[in-house]
Amino acid sequence: MAVQSEPPYLRIAAEIRRRITSGELAPGDRVPSTRGIVKEWGVALATATKALTTLRLEGFVETLPRVGTVVSDRAPAPPVKARTQPEHDLTRERIVRAAMDIADTEGLAALSMRGVAARLGVAAMSPYRHVGSKDDLVLLMADAAFGEARYPAVPPDGWRARLELGGRTLWSLFRKHPWLAQLAPLTRPLLLPHLMTHAEWALAALDGHGLDPVTMMDVHVLLYGYVQGLAVGLEQEAQAAATTGVSEDGWMEQQAAALNSLVVSGRYPVFSRVTAALADGYELRFDELFEFGLGPLLDGFAAVIEGGRPGPAALTTPVRR
Repeated sequence: MAVQSEPPYLRIAAEIRRRITSGELAPGDRVPSTRGIVKEWGVALATATKALTTLRLEGFVETLPRVGTVVSDRAPAPPVKARTQPEHDLTRERIVRAAMDIADTEGLAALSMRGVAARLGVAAMSPYRHVGSKDDLVLLMADAAFGEARYPAVPPDGWRARLELGGRTLWSLFRKHPWLAQLAPLTRPLLLPHLMTHAEWALAALDGHGLDPVTMMDVHVLLYGYVQGLAVGLEQEAQAAATTGVSEDGWMEQQAAALNSLVVSGRYPVFSRVTAALADGYELRFDELFEFGLGPLLDGFAAVIEGGRPGPAALTTPVRR
């Protein structure tokens, strides 16, 4: 009798993937839930979660709030057997696009030059003829990603509308490519042409309002940092789910005892009262949180830009007597 060496979660993912690529499950159709997988395959909840996480990282499924896990309308086409491509067909653009596809579906940690070569069906060392190193490749990927969005030639009226559009544009890019948020801290900005396009848009929105250069840069960095800070959570959650095989909901269930001990301790009365009032729990939705925070952030900028409130440069300038 043959021994099955493939992990159960991979066998489950392969079967659901087959149903998607064969057309049994169409885009928008619900796939088996974690509990449905537990019942159908007789596995643990963690195994079921890991199977769905694998499919989500591959781009076959996505999770919709209050709907569940469904077939993505961007589900990849059925895989084809890799074949060796003529070397003259290989370009830097193809290498960058293949690398972005890997990072988008599997995370930046899964990216390697050898993996890119395998996806393109070329020899392992071939990409090095066009890109010097993995670090160089990541910078090219980031520049290409930030260049996917374009701003209108005629900007909307008013600084607020321009900054709002800039913030939403950046969020859409980080949403599409969550790995972008992991590349560099604010203290070490990426000096990329297409990223500078977004900086230029923000600074141009502030130009002509009597702000000193430090304040203009502070507003720009605060807006970018707000978007990047939220986007970090997208990639971290995806990687945590992939590494542990436990979904966000599953992790919260595991923390129930610890949460209860904090609530009943009496040391955190406001926290206890708020959590007790959340009958259905608190569901963290990044898109809604972004929208919720963007307005107040712009309101704060208005106090500086329109209200005459001094910027940081003025507040820190010593008074001469």
